[in-house]
Amino acid sequence: MSNRRVSGFTLVEMVMAIVIISVGLAGVLLALNTAVKASADPLIHKQMLAVAEEMMEEILLKPYAVSGTAPINLLKTCDGASPPSRVDFDDVRDYAGYQTTGICDIDGAAVAGLGAYSLSVTVVSTDWQGIAGTLLITVDVRHDGEMLSLDGWRTGYAS
Repeated sequence: MSNRRVSGFTLVEMVMAIVIISVGLAGVLLALNTAVKASADPLIHKQMLAVAEEMMEEILLKPYAVSGTAPINLLKTCDGASPPSRVDFDDVRDYAGYQTTGICDIDGAAVAGLGAYSLSVTVVSTDWQGIAGTLLITVDVRHDGEMLSLDGWRTGYAS
């Protein structure tokens, strides 16, 4: 007999290694699958935030108050049948009660890819830190049961 050293794995050791690696790989793939399923959520949240910020900026750029008749803001759809145009909105209060299903630009044309979102605006006159007649503007954007709400304040500083 020779005294040569035998190296390598036995069949039992190989089977155990395959089982251990398989269990570890299954756990990693499960975690990866969960992360991939939720990867669209940040996109939806960013789109909701972008829509809310755009609407808030549009509203805050309008004058505090202009005399005249405010528009009637009923729920409208961005489908072209009755476009919810905001071209004639001439002051902040004109946006009170504005709401749409689907996101529209200022002319009432639907913005591609945002048909599943809805938007509503409330404008409430209140006192804020001792300043009377301050307008609290709230823009709500909804998508599949999620809602993002953005608040802004406007005073009549130039009035």
